[in-house]
Amino acid sequence: MGVMQSGTQMVKLKAGSKGLVRLFYLDDHRSCIRWRPSRKSEKAKITIDSLYKVTEGGQSDIFHRHADSSLDPTCCFTVYHGNHMESLDLVTTNAEEARTWITGLRYLMAGISDEDSLAKRQRTHDQYPLKKDNPFCVHTFEEADKNGDGFLNIEEIYQLLHKLNVNLPRRKVKQMFQEADTDDQQGTLTYEEFSVFYKMMSLRRDLFLLMMAYSDRKDHLTTEELANLLRNEQKMANVTPEYVGEIIDKFERSDENKQRGVIGIEGFTSFMRSPTCDIFNPLHHEVNQDMDQPLCNYFIASSHNTYLTGDQLLSHSKTDMYAWVLQSGCRCVEVDCWDGPDGEPMVQHGYTLTSKIPFKSVIATINKYAFINNQYPVILSIENHCSIQQQKKIAQYLREIFGDKLDVRDALSRDSKTLPSPQSLQGKILIKGKSLPAYLSADAEEGEVSDDDSADEIEDDFKLKSSNVSTDERFCIPPFSQRGTGNHQVESDIRKKLDSLLKESRIGDKEDTDSFSIRALLRATHQGLQKNLRQGSKGVLKKSQSRSLLTTLKQKRHSKSRLSCQSVDKEEDVQETGTRREAGGQFNRGGRKRKTMKLSRDLSNLVVFTNSVASQECLNEGTPGDVLSFSETRAQSLVNHRAEQFLAFNQRQLSRIYPSAYRIDSSNFNPQFYWNVGCQLGKTAVCHSTLFTCIKVVC
Repeated sequence: MGVMQSGTQMVKLKAGSKGLVRLFYLDDHRSCIRWRPSRKSEKAKITIDSLYKVTEGGQSDIFHRHADSSLDPTCCFTVYHGNHMESLDLVTTNAEEARTWITGLRYLMAGISDEDSLAKRQRTHDQYPLKKDNPFCVHTFEEADKNGDGFLNIEEIYQLLHKLNVNLPRRKVKQMFQEADTDDQQGTLTYEEFSVFYKMMSLRRDLFLLMMAYSDRKDHLTTEELANLLRNEQKMANVTPEYVGEIIDKFERSDENKQRGVIGIEGFTSFMRSPTCDIFNPLHHEVNQDMDQPLCNYFIASSHNTYLTGDQLLSHSKTDMYAWVLQSGCRCVEVDCWDGPDGEPMVQHGYTLTSKIPFKSVIATINKYAFINNQYPVILSIENHCSIQQQKKIAQYLREIFGDKLDVRDALSRDSKTLPSPQSLQGKILIKGKSLPAYLSADAEEGEVSDDDSADEIEDDFKLKSSNVSTDERFCIPPFSQRGTGNHQVESDIRKKLDSLLKESRIGDKEDTDSFSIRALLRATHQGLQKNLRQGSKGVLKKSQSRSLLTTLKQKRHSKSRLSCQSVDKEEDVQETGTRREAGGQFNRGGRKRKTMKLSRDLSNLVVFTNSVASQECLNEGTPGDVLSFSETRAQSLVNHRAEQFLAFNQRQLSRIYPSAYRIDSSNFNPQFYWNVGCQLGKTAVCHSTLFTCIKVVC
């Protein structure tokens, strides 16, 4: 900690540059990483609370871009932080410095679950006792006292709270300042007054009122009163006087209160905010369920469009996302595969402005991080949009990189009528994708399969076409690396409009995913993208066009929606008559001919227990290895009208629920609705998801 607070000179790597030399240091309160020089000194910081993880070696996308340089991996590390998994990529002059920072940051992050560190990080009341000899308190007060006069004025208080990352309304701060300022020196706080001010500021009103309710309005709880609170409010059993005495002895800061056998508000707050009161059962930190049942008997932590760091239309794709979610417990990740240049398949969200990453890099990352924190199998959901030639390359990389992890022959010896168990598949990778039909000759190197259950959830009307401009004047969206200045200007303008619309609409975890506002937002945003990118191809947007775009999108979003939703009854009727097979081909629920695609035998052979089939097929059909995919709205219809049949299906097979197309802000649906009927793979947008807990047996 001392070395980190003194500061270390490191190189900050950035995309497209050789790097910036900066002095990085840990602030005095151990709450932020800061650096200098910086043009925005107050914003040049990363809070410890915002850190996701720290990785050693050059594993991030930025380091991969500098792969040709002679960087020593032992001197490289990456700090991931923020809501969108931003990376701070650093290079030290020697390995010892890197190890110091990696170890130190991990220690600070681990402090979240450590009682002593947690108490310090949460800045409970005992950080500012009224004792003048407390070195931490004295140092903080002196640091805030900019002019050294021994008093703190209101501006110095504002600056101190900003540095401590305390966000309170200035009006509220001023009110507490005035209440604490009780001496003759009005307008400033002495050290003792500042201690009172801090206690007022950090007082948990809910805990104070709770203590008042059980203490008969006294400023402390007796042993008996605290025991009653634990029984009634915390629902604790076997609360003995000895146990309560231990709580008081451990958390009460006043020696006088300890001798009296009572606990004051500071000690009570410290106790209630400690891991001792954590609702999580400590026994469940380890696997404690029966893991020998079939896969379909478990809820499986899943992700959707795993590679994206933000929204579904404009955000960046990163291999780091796979490392993050896999180490967080995720056991099903998604890989959308598309044809790339030079015969190399790429991973991206098709028909959008999201960036691309090489398929090979994604697989290598998955292979490295799949089983670091969890040995249970990982389901790799392959969304295949590639040509036969690049499908063969995909299969080649899967075999070469995963190797024995794809070998599930030991699990094949079990009952063929049930899926294998997580226990029998430890350390294995299951490829979820299409399989060639059994009636095809084993010698056939390719065949046709249905493409109706693809997770390409963007509706055709909203797709940004990536093919060349044709007679119907579809606009070609060039890749990020090939866009000219005009298109960059358009893209920047569209990003601002989209961000504004997203903030205004406050799209969250909406249960009614067919609501007109979300449909209108996506349609309006899409039309704005198409129109303005088309204009941008002829030159940079005129200022008048730029100003009028948001107005146009708002008008469209607030106009009356003419997008009618098909009734559930009609949908069910169509399903009964539309899932027919005729000599001319397969038909979907609407009676239209199903989309098909060419599938390589090489890729098909890698699919063993998780074969993706069209969700239009009857829930009564199929083998245990068939996985059905449903959009959340389609699944909701099944839950509402065919719950018993859906539940029976999930007792023998896996089902996958993916988010609505209208969740362009990467919001998540509530999985409980689908868990209730046994759906196992409730896919969420990882960038903002609460990843499901470790695999659990369905009750």
